[in-house]
Amino acid sequence: MANATTPQDHDASAVLAERIRQASADGTPLRIVGGDTRYFYGREVEGSELSTREHCGIAFYDPVELVVSVRAGTPLAELEAALAEHGQMLPFEPPRYGMVSTVGGMVATGLSGPRRPWAGSVRDFVLGTRVINHEGIEQRFGGEVMKNVAGYDLSRLMVGAQGGLGLITEVSFKVLPIPGATQSLHLELSLDEARLRLAEWGREPLPISAAAWLDGALHLRLEGGPSSVAATRARIGGDDLDNDFWNALRDQRLEFFTAGKEPLWRLSLPHRVPPLELPGIDERLMVHDWAGAQRWLRADLDADTVRQACQAAGGHATCYGPRPTAIEPFTPLPEVLMKYHRNLKAQLDPKGIFNPGRLYAAL
Repeated sequence: MANATTPQDHDASAVLAERIRQASADGTPLRIVGGDTRYFYGREVEGSELSTREHCGIAFYDPVELVVSVRAGTPLAELEAALAEHGQMLPFEPPRYGMVSTVGGMVATGLSGPRRPWAGSVRDFVLGTRVINHEGIEQRFGGEVMKNVAGYDLSRLMVGAQGGLGLITEVSFKVLPIPGATQSLHLELSLDEARLRLAEWGREPLPISAAAWLDGALHLRLEGGPSSVAATRARIGGDDLDNDFWNALRDQRLEFFTAGKEPLWRLSLPHRVPPLELPGIDERLMVHDWAGAQRWLRADLDADTVRQACQAAGGHATCYGPRPTAIEPFTPLPEVLMKYHRNLKAQLDPKGIFNPGRLYAAL
């Protein structure tokens, strides 16, 4: 199945390119917007809005080869529906945050859902991209074997770059078949018991594709062949769990995410790290996703306190919001790493027009 490019698609791309050329000539910052459902992730950008919503649609899809190319303004829900018609999916299970969430925003933020530790991240499934650079020229990267003069793999650099290196116009992904069988389980276990069970199961080839602990229970998802799923379900036990739980978790629709008013922190940690020493915090009141490697915390804590505890355990912390202005969303980088980021930004966006300051104030 292949979708031909229409004159309207060329027009939309040409309009975006002209806006970028003009902004570069004038030195005008641009705030890149798709569905704007991920506004909370990163710093606020002061600039003229550049919307990708008109540049949408599936450009190419070959279910046999498991490849799809889609324009940046395409709603993520539309892409997932098209894949589902052929029994396929985006394996990294990206958060959607709403029906208007776009493919470009998904790639720019690089966020993945509950399946990420078992299937891989957004970056792992990006084959190539089309990007409009600071000169208003659309270039192809990645799967089409093109690199810029510095030798960067732009396709992978664009994932998680928050639109700060250029405007993504199209992305090619590797997709995978939807598993033949799915079974979700609810097991009443303490946090310590759940950690021990997950460590034990992790040493075996069990068809686990998601594991989250909250509210005094371990929630598991089994995916794979029907016989393997059935055998594992019989062995592990527990109660049946509605599979929609994982959609609510990936889109942050669970009560934990919607009821609190304190800042929301995502703690990214190595597997099997014991509870962190955070003042006044009971980890049993947190959400432990990715088998404990991603933990969600709601707390009015000093940013340095949270980040130092995570760094001591070999991880880092990101503040989603509501975020006091004094708290930076992302962990400050060591000066050596920041130097590389500044050099990269200077090469790919010398006028500083693409989402300036979205990741860090210096970028």
